[in-house]
Amino acid sequence: MSILEFKDVSKSYGETQVLRDINLTVKEGEFVVILGFSGTGKTTLINLMAGLEQATTGQLNYRGAAITAPGRERGVIFQNYSLMPWLTVNGNVALAVDTMFPNLSKAERADKVTHYVDMVGLGHATARRPAELSGGMRQRVNVARALAMDPEMLLLDEPLSALDALTRANLADEIEGIWDADKKTCVLITNDVDEAIILADRIVALNPDGTLGDEFSVKIPRPRDRVEMNNNSEFKALRSEVTTYLMDVGIAARVGGSKTLPNVTPIHSVPVAVAKAQESGLEERFLNFSQLDKVYPTPKGPLTVVQNFDLKINKGEFVSLIGHSGCGKSTVLTMAAGLNPISKGAIRLDGWNVEGADPERAVVFQSPNLFPWLTAKENVAIGVDKVYPRASVAERQDVVEYYLERVGLADSMDKGAASLSNGMKQRVGIARAFALSPKLLLLDEPFGMLDSLTRWELQDVLMEVWSRTKVTAICVTHDVDEAILLADRVVMMTNGPQATIGKITHVDLPRPRTRKALLEHPDYYNYRQEVLDFLEEYEHGNTPKSPLAPPATDPKTIAAE
Repeated sequence: MSILEFKDVSKSYGETQVLRDINLTVKEGEFVVILGFSGTGKTTLINLMAGLEQATTGQLNYRGAAITAPGRERGVIFQNYSLMPWLTVNGNVALAVDTMFPNLSKAERADKVTHYVDMVGLGHATARRPAELSGGMRQRVNVARALAMDPEMLLLDEPLSALDALTRANLADEIEGIWDADKKTCVLITNDVDEAIILADRIVALNPDGTLGDEFSVKIPRPRDRVEMNNNSEFKALRSEVTTYLMDVGIAARVGGSKTLPNVTPIHSVPVAVAKAQESGLEERFLNFSQLDKVYPTPKGPLTVVQNFDLKINKGEFVSLIGHSGCGKSTVLTMAAGLNPISKGAIRLDGWNVEGADPERAVVFQSPNLFPWLTAKENVAIGVDKVYPRASVAERQDVVEYYLERVGLADSMDKGAASLSNGMKQRVGIARAFALSPKLLLLDEPFGMLDSLTRWELQDVLMEVWSRTKVTAICVTHDVDEAILLADRVVMMTNGPQATIGKITHVDLPRPRTRKALLEHPDYYNYRQEVLDFLEEYEHGNTPKSPLAPPATDPKTIAAE
């Protein structure tokens, strides 16, 4: 029996049409996932279901009656938490209970609050206020508050997108458990393919033009364990099918561009005679982390965050650094950038100790940190003008425009940074880093603030530009697929404090790489399993007693030294 129905629904804001001719039926007890790129109208769609907005044309019904306003039968969980900061966990949930059940006694309402707070695992934090909670805990309060309305249908608008990967996975499992226990009808908006497959009975793609795309039925038996899914042939096939569809409809082919790179030399390049003398000895140990420690002073005494980090990286190698939150990944990266003093040990690049920041080491952070009053071109030009002082104005301009074209901003070079989307700003950050012609490229979760589908596109951009430069690179990430896609080696870190290298896996997959090709490669899921197994061992702050690294005879895994 259908519970929700769209009939030829369209939604416009002024002259801008966001949704076009939507026809969708949701059955009672079904878990439907709407999957699409940012800007495709996913949130508008959920707002229409919730009655927070009205369709421009068409008909939208709930149990046969037109939806004209919000109703208690449709509980909504948004991306942001919208909690009352002065109220405790119990107080925030009590707002919903008191509104929905005003005729119950005080004791009965208190019992309901306790029931829903316990359901989301926050019984130990009932007296805490939002400022004292982690992001995942705040979203749990949001879920409990929505459930306290006892709705027939749950509408979830990207409720997990602001959370780290581990918290996101754990909360997704909890949402599935709640759905399975109460058999509520659920509609989830997300941009994460794995999340969609784990949770959905049916996946519906939303195209960039605001129309509904293909539907994918998910027939994998429940419960669906994330690690076990990695070896499930049906999961792999569906994952490839959904990913391919989304990339085909949403990611435009990269254009080569008209600019060529001028033959100019950056000031940090070593003299020719020195370079020739160094060539033979430094190709294999171009970047050397030697018994690196990082210690921070605290009121309780010194805290060792990273201990004995020892790694040799070859010239032109791309290394991914992965581990759970708090394992010191970014600390290692900022020490390599010269932005964070080394407590013990040394880092040598191209035969020289790393001391202080230098344009020979370009960094792309999670937030691109552009000057908002400058254009994209002017933001890139700042570094180029300093690094190529002997080049002519025209040559420096060519360098700037060449890399902006490479990252797909040929038509947006003269736009102000403040007017660019987050994805476009990060493209500028990538162009700026490559334009410095660095010896070492350092990427600190460069796509972490972007939705997963935009990340796919920028990963392709990064790989395309890197394949031209072959710059030595390290990328900090929490995304297993990203780590494997980008890297020659995946370096896995143990949990902090005193975090160190736990395992290193060689990724022997052909280049140039694309996400589509990797999903079809017979070895891809083997590499993915190695990384997932390691992360699972260290999940929830665990510190395994026995070493995880297999014997040195394993051709895919080598010792850190």
